[in-house]
Amino acid sequence: MSLDRFAPAIFVFLWSTGWIVAKYATMHSGPFTFLIIRYSLSALAFVLFCAISGAKWPRDWSSVFRAIYSGMFLHGIYLCCLWWAISKGVPAGIAGIIAALQPLMTAMAAPYLVGERLQPVQRLGLLLGFVGIAIAISPKLLGSDTASLWQSAIPLGVNLLAMVSVTYGTLYQKRHLQTGDLRTIATLQYVGALIVTVPLALMFEDLHFDGTHEAILAVIWSVFGLSMGAVGLLLYLIRRGQVSRAASLIYLMPPAVAIEAAIAFGEPLTLPIIIGTLIVVTGVYLTNRRTADVVPE
Repeated sequence: MSLDRFAPAIFVFLWSTGWIVAKYATMHSGPFTFLIIRYSLSALAFVLFCAISGAKWPRDWSSVFRAIYSGMFLHGIYLCCLWWAISKGVPAGIAGIIAALQPLMTAMAAPYLVGERLQPVQRLGLLLGFVGIAIAISPKLLGSDTASLWQSAIPLGVNLLAMVSVTYGTLYQKRHLQTGDLRTIATLQYVGALIVTVPLALMFEDLHFDGTHEAILAVIWSVFGLSMGAVGLLLYLIRRGQVSRAASLIYLMPPAVAIEAAIAFGEPLTLPIIIGTLIVVTGVYLTNRRTADVVPE
């Protein structure tokens, strides 16, 4: 019962640090290369954890495929797009605000995938969420000339694609992976993540990792704080049906990331970012306060 009570808040705190880690990681490695290291070590750590704890592996190939397939979207495409966008100049604070689109997208997709109907106040929340995002990123777009506009728009578009991917991944997880051992499912999901990430790193990067103590610390936190801690809690929340609690706390994510980015990297808390964040927070709150099956990210 105590874990049920505190898991959503712990999850939101752990997950909010992911954008900060992404910014640090891209200073020391290519984004795809770093993710290969993270996913490989995470998969190894989960294999050891499964062996020690006696986790049960799936007995049929369809369950194995579903776990791997969900990991391709929930981790692979999602983080590849997000970390690439940050490496190309999307501020961590703005990326954190865009992350608030995930529960909004989930609410939009729910009527078609799980038969939920949106209330008028939830529709208003969706509209406010997108307006807030537009306000937050407007200086980055409007303050650019035509050439740099495309340079800004493409990473932002890829960042949005990351939210689409994780939305699909969480809905697929909720629909098709409600049984089975979460420990082995998490392990197989990192195999799916590697299937996406390894080809991208081989095609677009030189597999450079500088091995500094900052980079090593970023790897350690990525594996144990994020891949095992935050992701493990996410899977637990989905399985336990506690996702509504997590969703009610997701409105803390954008301001948390913006403040963390300001402290860690000196990213300015400009008036459009503050106003946009407040509007996004309001939109996500209105969208989720009557929703039972929205998962944050």
